[in-house]
Amino acid sequence: MAERKKSGALNIKKGDTVKVIAGKDKGAEGKVITVLRDEDRVIVEGVNRVKKHEKVVNQGGGNTGGIITTEAPIHVSNVMLVEGEGVTRIGFRREEATRRRPDGSTYTAQRSVRVSRKSGKEI
Repeated sequence: MAERKKSGALNIKKGDTVKVIAGKDKGAEGKVITVLRDEDRVIVEGVNRVKKHEKVVNQGGGNTGGIITTEAPIHVSNVMLVEGEGVTRIGFRREEATRRRPDGSTYTAQRSVRVSRKSGKEI
């Protein structure tokens, strides 16, 4: 089996509100429940709902079985981050930050922050 090339960091994080820009649920908005980093996919609340048939498991009062509706993963390229009324792309900016050492002294370091490409504000 061919080894998959590793992509860079995903710009979408758990808890972000995203809008679907392609596929059967195009236009739907929801909150990111899970990020599947290895597969470049996200699970969005209320989007890409599928029905699963689950078997009854009677061990220890477990699963009652039946048809269960749940969210399926959607590719990260099919969603965009919601900012205000519209959607935006995401960029990164390095900022100076003051950090404190355990002994109480301080030093300056750089940290990477996500920024909106549309407004330039930190996300």
